[in-house]
Amino acid sequence: MRIETVTSAQNPKIKNLLLLQEKSRARREQGLFVVEGRRELEHCLEAGFTVRTVFVCPDLAAPEGIGLPGASTLFLAPGRPIPSGDIPLIVEIPEALYRKVAYRESTEGIIAEVECRNIGLEDLDLPEHPLVVVLESVEKPGNLGAVLRSADAARADAVIVCDPLTDLWNPNLVRASLGGIFTVPTVAATSEETIAWLRAHGIRILTAQLQDSSWYYDVDMTVGTALVMGTESTGLTDIWRRAADAHIRIPMLGRLDSLNVSVSAAILLFEAVRQRNA
Repeated sequence: MRIETVTSAQNPKIKNLLLLQEKSRARREQGLFVVEGRRELEHCLEAGFTVRTVFVCPDLAAPEGIGLPGASTLFLAPGRPIPSGDIPLIVEIPEALYRKVAYRESTEGIIAEVECRNIGLEDLDLPEHPLVVVLESVEKPGNLGAVLRSADAARADAVIVCDPLTDLWNPNLVRASLGGIFTVPTVAATSEETIAWLRAHGIRILTAQLQDSSWYYDVDMTVGTALVMGTESTGLTDIWRRAADAHIRIPMLGRLDSLNVSVSAAILLFEAVRQRNA
């Protein structure tokens, strides 16, 4: 492990960190993404991701350190030892510079560059009667992150993002998920690939839509189930409407006819939890 000190925003390491935060092309080309915050980095490490570089502000670092796999701890706060380990480079930066590169203030003074891990549908290891969330062309990283938090809370077995309009390693998505991107197996695929995969595994396709649909609580979710949702603006495309085994909807008692996709996902996921624990 090497430890360096950087104080200038013009340093190449700082410039590259900002580039990875801002540009999906840079993330693809370098195979790296950015994780900010102690809790998020702990989930990342527990999931077995490889950390290349940790940027830390000792004056802001949490005194309890970062929990590492194997019950060891990486202490980064002033006066605490930094043990050798699997993190090859630690870059210490002052508070003023940290606040320039951090997305938010309450992240315990730590940002990491991590190697991307892109898994496919064939890599998913499913239990009997799996519960899967499928999102079609959801654009906002914050919505995807919020869905991942609900998927983690409901112990969903996978989240599949079909025809994604944002990459899975967008810093806004990682941040909004609070580390859920690491705790729930998450895959990007086309709608056609996903439909074929769901059918091959005997997973029932339930599409959330207003037309020709049943109340969501009247549909059996105790079997292998895929909860499929689209965007609030356009909903699902016809390929999913035709592929569905059942169409479901959430009662809308007001004047509006749609919910945020992350809210819909939470409602449907916890109905599945209720049915499976009844």
